Amino acid sequence: MAQNPFASADRPTSEGPQLHLGVALDGAGWHPAAWREPHARPRDLGAGGYWTDLATEAESGLLDFVSIEDSLRVPSHDVGRVRSRIDAHLIAARIAPATAHIGLIPTVTTTHTEPFHVSTAIATLDYTSRGRAGWQPRVSPTAAEAAHFGRRTIVDPTSAELAGAEPSQALADLFEEAADVVEVARGLWDSWEDDAEIRDVATRRFIDRDKLHRTDFSGRFFSVRGPSITPRPPQGQPVVAALGHAPIPYEFAARAADLLFVTPTLADGPAPVLALVDEAVRRVGRDGERLRVYADVVVLLDGTTESGAQRLARLDAAAGSPFNSDAAIFTGSVDELADLLLVWSDAGVDGVRLRPGALPDDLTAITRGLVPALQARGRFRTEYPDGSLRALLGLPSTVPNRYATV
Repeated sequence: MAQNPFASADRPTSEGPQLHLGVALDGAGWHPAAWREPHARPRDLGAGGYWTDLATEAESGLLDFVSIEDSLRVPSHDVGRVRSRIDAHLIAARIAPATAHIGLIPTVTTTHTEPFHVSTAIATLDYTSRGRAGWQPRVSPTAAEAAHFGRRTIVDPTSAELAGAEPSQALADLFEEAADVVEVARGLWDSWEDDAEIRDVATRRFIDRDKLHRTDFSGRFFSVRGPSITPRPPQGQPVVAALGHAPIPYEFAARAADLLFVTPTLADGPAPVLALVDEAVRRVGRDGERLRVYADVVVLLDGTTESGAQRLARLDAAAGSPFNSDAAIFTGSVDELADLLLVWSDAGVDGVRLRPGALPDDLTAITRGLVPALQARGRFRTEYPDGSLRALLGLPSTVPNRYATV
């Protein structure tokens, strides 16, 4: 497997922006055989304590956020791999009271989920986490996922369509629908002005009805009247993130998201992807706050008894096939990974989202090895600042309400 191409280059200097760093959690880890590792906890994958342990470990490393993967699709048909999921949003709700600073970004599908429900769920998470909620919208492009609901017919896309080489109208429609879902959720978050709740016992007025607003959205895929049943979230607008590999999802992110997760290769680095994202931003005419771009990397890091490359080879043998990923797969030491991340940061990415190959081993290598290596170079924080997830990510912490008047 490809190693860090910058391992033998001159080490990046301490001069440069502070690195933003998050982790993506998925079951026992991103490698399909991770659940068979000695330190894995396969019996606990459905237990709240397992997820709070991971999140508190990530928080001990002062990471920006944990994102939590989810899908309406069974992860694998291979009985030798993890074939179950629990709801990412509910996991985040369980993690919220056990943490104090780290952001929580669950994946929630848009294709088969009512926008009103998504809006209230994320707003509620923002309340229970005290302003640390985010949301990664995801489309559900397969016939098997549609069959769970029986409300629409979806034809499975080809691999070329999924890769963006042959974009289809059907796939474009799913992302257009997703953009509408995000727009409605944002409108519902704003449908209560910040001071709409009066709570005046003497006059028996709990709310000022003049400060509740209907969204009145009507589009190709659904319509939503509003207002929300949940007051405006503490952040005003919780963070919206998206994962993209091709022009259509890049355009979706440019229209609807605050953060975009991309997947550069180790050989080429982020420059080619950043150029494509810039083109997508221009095509959709995004204005206002700029889109933040984070690079995704799967990591299997060196341990005390074997290297990351040796671990990957052993896990591949256990799985019966080489591990393939949409993101680059890094094996090596934490110092080599620090070199790579700083080169990518200096090349223009706003942050990096690491995908631990096996949990908890690669997560603890990040928090107890990589983070100190970055701190020693002056490129990562030594304590959490006060404020919301938006503030932690460098987004405007105060977002004007679209319905409020001065």
